[in-house]
Amino acid sequence: MPVVPPSPYDAIILGAGAAGLFCAGRMGQAGLKVIVLDHAAKPAEKVRISGGGRCNFTNIHTAADRFISQNPHFAKSALARYTPTDFIYLLARHGITWHEKTLGQLFCDQKSGAIIKMLLDEMEAASGELRLSTEIRCVTHADGLFTVDTSGGVLTAPKLVVATGGLSIPKMGATGLAYDIARQFGHDIIPTRPALVPFIFTGADQEDFASISGVACDVRAQAGGASFDEAMLFTHRGLSGPAILQVSSYWAPGEPVTLSLLPGTDIAEVLKAAKRDRPMQTLASALETLFSKRLAGMVQERSGNTHALRLADTSHATLEALAGALKDWKVRPAGTEGWRTAEVTAGGIDTSGLSSRSMESRHLVGLYFIGECVDVTGWLGGYNFQWAWASAAAAAEDAAAG
Repeated sequence: MPVVPPSPYDAIILGAGAAGLFCAGRMGQAGLKVIVLDHAAKPAEKVRISGGGRCNFTNIHTAADRFISQNPHFAKSALARYTPTDFIYLLARHGITWHEKTLGQLFCDQKSGAIIKMLLDEMEAASGELRLSTEIRCVTHADGLFTVDTSGGVLTAPKLVVATGGLSIPKMGATGLAYDIARQFGHDIIPTRPALVPFIFTGADQEDFASISGVACDVRAQAGGASFDEAMLFTHRGLSGPAILQVSSYWAPGEPVTLSLLPGTDIAEVLKAAKRDRPMQTLASALETLFSKRLAGMVQERSGNTHALRLADTSHATLEALAGALKDWKVRPAGTEGWRTAEVTAGGIDTSGLSSRSMESRHLVGLYFIGECVDVTGWLGGYNFQWAWASAAAAAEDAAAG
């Protein structure tokens, strides 16, 4: 049997995204010699484009119930041990400032490149190595060592961390490598699907939505037992905006999505008050006090009422029926825009095969899976980055201890 030379590395990390780079820094600071490999030419491109270039790096309301998984309890341990506050302290050490937007979302005051630089600086300060434009050909394990055959040569280490992400945004290099490696070592995969993704429609709905493309409206969107009160955006192909992206993670093909327009407003009472105070006003004009002109026009047309219909000639029953339809508007998407625009991947490596404390495989000592490739999917608004930081910290802590 050939003699395997000692490995210069304690751990090999596959994937130079948020989770992989963060894990490398944490491992290095704990005294491990680490190398990060990625087939991309640049590191952390999804970090770069996130938050409109400002990187929505966490959410102060992080809790396990803001994540979707076959095991809703799995994320609790990692999230409790590395919190948004911990990451904020790290930003402060690097002079990065931030601001809070709606619903607890924290954004970098600088461009997202500042977060990437911080991750790289943390790794390099701990003597971690980074190899980009490196194809991962195959991974094997024998005699306590992982062997990674790459386009740049063969590397070995006793620990392997898989942080190659999911299938979202393939134009940025997303692949199913993590799932292939997981299956190779006996792990099951929860079926994957695009999440945090716009809906597309066909027929009359698509035509109507396209006619007011660019118009936004506050809604309550419901599907799959979940409900979100945020903005909705009409697009050329269908519906988008935060409320739609959120509910898309819970939606199943063929099911309807229920929309309640202006959830904080009693539309029927507004219209009846307008009839009482301005009876000669048209229904279309009254609707324009609630919605933008283009959306009001579409609502009026879909209600079957003529544009010139005056409120004085409209019964309270008609106004209540119209308001009721807007509060319980069921639409049936033809599908989603798919992996091309999905922000994250739902499903992934079955958590039953992983330790929730360490993210280590239950099938093979020294093998870890972190970040988006795991069956843990966060809500919109910084939750998925917090999962990247927390799962990476859990793996790094365990690897350093053992």
